[in-house]
Amino acid sequence: MTQRRILVTAALPYANGPIHIGHLVEYIQTDIWVRYQKLAGNRCVFLCADDTHGTAIMIRARQEGRSEEQVIAEMQQRHERDFAGFEVGFDHYGSTNSPANRQLCGQIWQALRQKGMVSERAVTQLFDPVAGTFLADRFVKGTCPVCKAPDQYGDNCDRCSSTYGPHELIDPVSTLSGAKPELRQAAHLFVELERLHPFLDEWTRSADHLEPEVSNYLHGHFLNKPLRDWDVSRPQPYFGFEIPDSPGNCWYVWFDAPIGYMASTWEWCQRHGENFDLWWRDPGTEIHHFIGKDIMYFHTLFWPGMLHSAGLQLPTKVHVHGFLTVGGQKMSKRTGTFVKAETYLRHLDPAFLRYYYATKLSPSLNDLDLNLSEFASKVNSDLVGKVVNLASRTARFVKQTGLSATYPDDEALFARGAAAGDEIAAAYEACDFGRAMRLVMELADRANPYVESNAPWTLSKDPAQAGRLQDVCSVALNLFRQIVVYLSPVLPRLARQADELFGVPIRNWRDAASPLVGTPVATFQHMLQRIDPKDIQAMIEDSREKELDATSATPAAAGATTVPQDTEEALLAEPLQPTILIDDFAKVDLRVARVLAAEDVPDAKKLLKLTLSLGGEVRRTVFAGIKAAYKPEQLVGRLVVVVANLAPRQMKFGLSEGMIVAVGPGDKDVFLLGVDSGAKVGQRVH
Repeated sequence: MTQRRILVTAALPYANGPIHIGHLVEYIQTDIWVRYQKLAGNRCVFLCADDTHGTAIMIRARQEGRSEEQVIAEMQQRHERDFAGFEVGFDHYGSTNSPANRQLCGQIWQALRQKGMVSERAVTQLFDPVAGTFLADRFVKGTCPVCKAPDQYGDNCDRCSSTYGPHELIDPVSTLSGAKPELRQAAHLFVELERLHPFLDEWTRSADHLEPEVSNYLHGHFLNKPLRDWDVSRPQPYFGFEIPDSPGNCWYVWFDAPIGYMASTWEWCQRHGENFDLWWRDPGTEIHHFIGKDIMYFHTLFWPGMLHSAGLQLPTKVHVHGFLTVGGQKMSKRTGTFVKAETYLRHLDPAFLRYYYATKLSPSLNDLDLNLSEFASKVNSDLVGKVVNLASRTARFVKQTGLSATYPDDEALFARGAAAGDEIAAAYEACDFGRAMRLVMELADRANPYVESNAPWTLSKDPAQAGRLQDVCSVALNLFRQIVVYLSPVLPRLARQADELFGVPIRNWRDAASPLVGTPVATFQHMLQRIDPKDIQAMIEDSREKELDATSATPAAAGATTVPQDTEEALLAEPLQPTILIDDFAKVDLRVARVLAAEDVPDAKKLLKLTLSLGGEVRRTVFAGIKAAYKPEQLVGRLVVVVANLAPRQMKFGLSEGMIVAVGPGDKDVFLLGVDSGAKVGQRVH
């Protein structure tokens, strides 16, 4: 067979938050497909990058008093660490905030300009008067104008899949501040996508590029009418690349993000002495994108349109998957089912999630459900009870003799397993991993009765049966290795453990077609441990949204006596206050507030003057002793917790109408209590 040249991408994770188990559906799916391609002998390169631009990063950096570059660098380290923990093996992992991406954005932009596809017009856009910025689609929520589903983002509805502008939402609210957005005008640049309608109509009808389900959806919702012009610019302030021929405007994040696939390729090529044009201009290269159905519109209409206009290679296939639910419900911080990758890794083996997802994945857009009870039983039954048991029950009996010099009669079990290789390979190729896993487990279901019926543990007690014992164990161990070859795209660590057991590395798919004979067998080492339901419960509890507990530590108002830094030793350094009743705690009205303004108090050594919004027209002025720890510009727009019913106190510098809550010994070591995204201004802390 001719070796294929394949470039594979997964959607770029946004640099404003950590990886969670919902994200991992895609990255595990893509990694499995890439590992299969490499095992099959194809030249396959897996590229990704952090998606770093946009309003969210700008606002977060402002709130945390850091530069955007510092924010995205820290998050990229966390992302790469989590991916490595789940054995997602990128060949290169870049960033959209790179010189390569800026250069490629400029080249594609110039191509669009030369084709006359860019126009400019004034846009009435939602503006957050509290955060002081125009709002990207994903920073507005409201009721879907089509199906009336509540709590939908400003670009598309996750219930009816309709697309719309954020201004079309019913009762829109800014997710940055909770404020009601205002309509304001600014000049924007547009790509006239309708001019590519004939090309996109033809390209999306090809079964090679899209699954029929995806193609039918596009033609039923978008291509059956004129395509909307694509707004590709945002006025500054905005964290992104300034458009060279439009000063004061930046490319919208959805313009430069997919170009990040190319930039990551460019960087990989530079590192390895490769020709970039071979990967993005040569029709001999296959380009495969793996994405979730929520960004299908961008990858099947905008992105092919950009590539086509710039004379670049079009995607060979866009693989689209559904969302993750847990127990049939959306992931939830309240119930503990919104599990971060790092939290999972503290409690459970990543191999287990890789296998479980594989059993559920298919080429369809159907959502994937993680049923935690089924998760434990399937992993324990399949991987431990059926696969690893083949080796753990037999390897010790041939540690001294090794495998038989010739492959014994096994009632055609190995031959049948080898014959199944093409069908399993086809399932992997089609991203029908669930079918691949069923076919592999059928082999395990045939292998285990062979071991049971021949009972090597009984043969080992009779020296006269030594030859028979070696043959039986040689069969069992070869069936084990054959199964591991087929599972190696899903379970790369198990494949490495099998390499160590036999001293012969698994190199390609054809290794499943030939048994090992006459080779030594190492001492069997533990491979996989059963899932203990207690570990799952511990993970859920670790992920559950923590509520303020009045008995755990007493939050102190900034400027007053404060709690020491957050280590166990420090917490014990300040004695707990006398026990109070819940009624006593209920008297303290703690509220979420937004810092509207912050200014220095020139005559005060420790104080900053803060103007807070508690929602609606309610405003409070608070003097806080945090001057040594925070600059005024770091606080504007930030959510804080304030003691809202504290009696006003007349100070030399003015009237202070509350206290913001913080911890720390004072001076520079003061830390404001954070508030997770989703909290609303004015909500009470319970």
